[in-house]
Amino acid sequence: MKPLKLATPILFATLSLFAASARAELSAEELAKLAQNPVGNLISVPFQNNTNFNVGPLNGTQNILNIQPVIPVTVNKDWNIITRTILPLVWQPEMVPGQGSTFGLSDLQFTAFLSPSDPGPGGLIWGAGAIVQAPTDTQDLGNKNWGLGPSLVVLKLEKGDPWVYGFLVNNVWSLSSDKRGGSYSNFLIQPFVNYNFPDFYVNSVPIITANWKADSGQQWTVPLGLGVGKIFHLGKLPVNTQFGAYYNVVKPDYGANWQLRLQVQFMFPK
Repeated sequence: MKPLKLATPILFATLSLFAASARAELSAEELAKLAQNPVGNLISVPFQNNTNFNVGPLNGTQNILNIQPVIPVTVNKDWNIITRTILPLVWQPEMVPGQGSTFGLSDLQFTAFLSPSDPGPGGLIWGAGAIVQAPTDTQDLGNKNWGLGPSLVVLKLEKGDPWVYGFLVNNVWSLSSDKRGGSYSNFLIQPFVNYNFPDFYVNSVPIITANWKADSGQQWTVPLGLGVGKIFHLGKLPVNTQFGAYYNVVKPDYGANWQLRLQVQFMFPK
């Protein structure tokens, strides 16, 4: 617990330093649309908590907190590189009686998108790049083999239009199979639809995955659901909050049947 106690004041000190430069003059709707762009020119630190119910043969509750810093890098006036990191903290319920629950890190994923600085015709925005998976797991909560694959994001975001919609997709292949966990090939597609009102928004952001190495009928997880979000301010610091619920209409035998998602995103517009 000592590292967590040390990290907490460091995190809030860092947020306080950035807060002084955050642009509070943007409206709540403008900030929400900026947060909904996966390749927006925006430094942000989202904390996304996913609680999965009825996991495993004992129908336990699993909790995954994804720490997801997004840092854009300006290449020139025409191009940006948007880096996105996901570091999961996992609470895993016991899978067999007497085993006990487990808490620790899972594997880190790092994605870098090359994206045009300005939207295309009709508000079309895209980014293309690569995703790397690193074996950062503890307590056997991941795979010890490095992974690599392509990633793509496409969306439509037009000024004056309350709709923001698109998709993010990637596939990660293991670079070796000789360490614990063996080879893997994991697919993810995240379609997203947002409708922005002046003071809040509603959305649907299901995370659809496939494990191509799993047996037939055990590969896909397909959730359906809705969420609601709102922009708040801590002083001048914009904070994007959202809550959603998703039901898995397709899942492996021991996969969760539904999920609650809570996200708090600290935003630092450039």
